[in-house]
Amino acid sequence: MLLVALTGGIGSGKSYAGELFADLGATVIDSDQLARDVVERGTPGFDEIVARFGDEVLRDGVLDRAKLGEIVFNDPASRKELEEITHPRIRKALDEIVMRANPGTVVINQIPLLVETQGKSRFDRVITISAPVELRRERLAARGMKSYEIDKRLESQVSDGEREEIADHVLRNDGDSDHLLRQIENLYSEVLLPLARAKGSI
Repeated sequence: MLLVALTGGIGSGKSYAGELFADLGATVIDSDQLARDVVERGTPGFDEIVARFGDEVLRDGVLDRAKLGEIVFNDPASRKELEEITHPRIRKALDEIVMRANPGTVVINQIPLLVETQGKSRFDRVITISAPVELRRERLAARGMKSYEIDKRLESQVSDGEREEIADHVLRNDGDSDHLLRQIENLYSEVLLPLARAKGSI
């Protein structure tokens, strides 16, 4: 089994790249989804967040992720406290999925904050997906995000250059979907899958 990190800034195309890898046969795990799962109502993570941030982050008894995001992206200390609650739980959930993976499988973890959490050492390979900032802004605006929201998200993350420094492979998502697909197909069939099979046969 080959454990691969797929990272990139907001609007870079990580989710779409993950879908393409999944279509090729990889097991793809989305850290954002794990982050939602570990703070569902009734979980210890949910209880800790409410204890720390109060009822103002609730709406109809569940976490108001928009409100929570507004708080933590405007206050680095609050963001750090939230990460201290969620990150260990996310890593544990990931480890449990990885343990169930079959030998010879490529397991790809979509993880936006790989550099920020200094998580490179936990993976066999790191893939960074990069795109020009203005193109990322256009994509985020098309999702309905306000300009100030985009600014806050971008400011809270490291640059593409910093992600590329720790990457074994860099995908450029600055063209059409076929351009990205070709890069992913080549990387998966020529590098990742052979590595996973070699590890699985040891």
